Amino acid sequence: MAANTFSAAFVRTSDGWSGAEVDLSATEIVDDFGDAVTEALGLVGDELALLCVEVEDEWFAIVRYRGDDEPRVFLSDAHAIMSDHLGELFAEFAGVAPDKEGNELGVRPAGDFELLSDLGISSEELLELSMEENMLPADIVSVLAERLSFADELDRLR
Repeated sequence: MAANTFSAAFVRTSDGWSGAEVDLSATEIVDDFGDAVTEALGLVGDELALLCVEVEDEWFAIVRYRGDDEPRVFLSDAHAIMSDHLGELFAEFAGVAPDKEGNELGVRPAGDFELLSDLGISSEELLELSMEENMLPADIVSVLAERLSFADELDRLR
């Protein structure tokens, strides 16, 4: 796993959000992410859960889980595919085709841009934040956590 990777999952309950750090070091396939989230949070039903992953100053990903629904993923930069195994898994999850040439420049978000829309963050806002210059992935995740009301839990885990 990349140096300085932070991953945590958050579940929305009737009392607000609660979170737990998630160890993704043993993930081999995309389904392992969901298993790690379920285990870390002790999910039992159709709770709304978000997995937030940030890799240094390179990229972040958010995965949304809810019961038996298909997980939804947003990846801030498709170039994550070239960073490490975790980046490859998230890129695959987001439907990014490997570009072995690597000749695309700039940030290229991928996946489901609408995954937070019903929570108050539109696809336009999510894309705008992801493309914001001079903002690190950790800063963007903090802004999203603030907007979704789990910033305190995020800060506690960091």
